Amino acid sequence: MNPPDLHAEALATFDQLFDEALSAGEPDRTAMVVATASLDACPSARTVLLKAFDARGFVFYTHLDGRKGRELQANHRAALLFHWPRVRSGVQVRVEGDVELVSDEEADAYFATRPRGSQVGAWVSKQSETLESREQFERALQAAEREFEGRDVPRPPRWTGLRVKPHRIEFWYAGDSRLHERWLYEGDVTGAWTKRMLYP
Repeated sequence: MNPPDLHAEALATFDQLFDEALSAGEPDRTAMVVATASLDACPSARTVLLKAFDARGFVFYTHLDGRKGRELQANHRAALLFHWPRVRSGVQVRVEGDVELVSDEEADAYFATRPRGSQVGAWVSKQSETLESREQFERALQAAEREFEGRDVPRPPRWTGLRVKPHRIEFWYAGDSRLHERWLYEGDVTGAWTKRMLYP
């Protein structure tokens, strides 16, 4: 008998829980915390939206010149956290892995699906930099809208997708008396995956 494909099993479990989050009425099942660290080991975390996932990994989009973009270019590792309190009695999914850029074709295709206002905003926002006033930003938005009037908005060259290629995926299921159920899938450098239960 062939051993189980544990990587595929982990992805299938995520897919099932992702579907359950929709059925359970989670406000936004795609919301996930992305944690990064600078080269001097200073951590930071923020919530972004999952835009794609498959056997290659979990994708979100951002400006490469913002804080998370800079940190992930310097330190190609990230951690993700999904929390779906309405699924079963509460579920968390933790993902850790290496980060790579998506292809230009993939980024262009996703950017084309964004609302036009979001497309224009991606040109104007100097993500994470100091903004002197909201009025300054509004004026820049109006100028960009005039520049792109009557034509498609192209994707900014420094705005793209980042894919987290997991080597750890943990499923956390809430239990009574804080006695939670935890399953950890881990991949090694050869691509082999293992599965084990963790103490609560």
